[in-house]
Amino acid sequence: MTLLEVLLAVSLLGLLSVGMVMSIRVGIGAMGRTSAKLTANRRMAGAQRILEQQLQGLLPAVAACAGQRRPFFEGEPQSMRFVSGYSIEEAWRGRARVLEFQVIPVDRGRGVRLVVNEHLYAGPVSLAAFCRPGSPVAVGPQSFVLADRLESCRFVYQEPLPPPGEGGPWRADWRIPKWPRAIRVEMTSLDDDATRLRPLTVTAAVHVNRYPVFDYGDF
Repeated sequence: MTLLEVLLAVSLLGLLSVGMVMSIRVGIGAMGRTSAKLTANRRMAGAQRILEQQLQGLLPAVAACAGQRRPFFEGEPQSMRFVSGYSIEEAWRGRARVLEFQVIPVDRGRGVRLVVNEHLYAGPVSLAAFCRPGSPVAVGPQSFVLADRLESCRFVYQEPLPPPGEGGPWRADWRIPKWPRAIRVEMTSLDDDATRLRPLTVTAAVHVNRYPVFDYGDF
């Protein structure tokens, strides 16, 4: 075996090794990107299920504000407050929570984010701290992000109609002393990546048939 043959064999072995290393790196990178997209899609799908269950779990709570009793539901285009039987921490098995939704800007005004706060509900008296219609929701470290990197997000509310009506027009805010028939959360994504699951508009019916003024004794 000559020296030239040895150098040629070593060079070929080196090229093969470099090719194998590059192939492994490309494969690991592709697997990592795919895993990240799957995780983001699962997170988005899970967050939308949570949002839908929170809306469907709306409870007909009555707040004691300034000596007056009124249905506890505050609906604005960018914020919303109500009592729900579903919570992120305990799902359907735990205690009722006061939910505060807020749409906040991110990325220096490019895009918005939907967050929610949860507070324990302990009867009508515990709602006195929330008796400030139109006040902004405080966002902090305990806030849970339901949807991120959104181009837009807003809440709309459907008016109930007397029987046998199915539902009335949709409103951008809710200042009527009763509960809406349905709530819709309209979301559009900021990302153009077709491989990522985009947030969808969530519409949930409010299954409340109680008369707001009547005292039922439990809420």
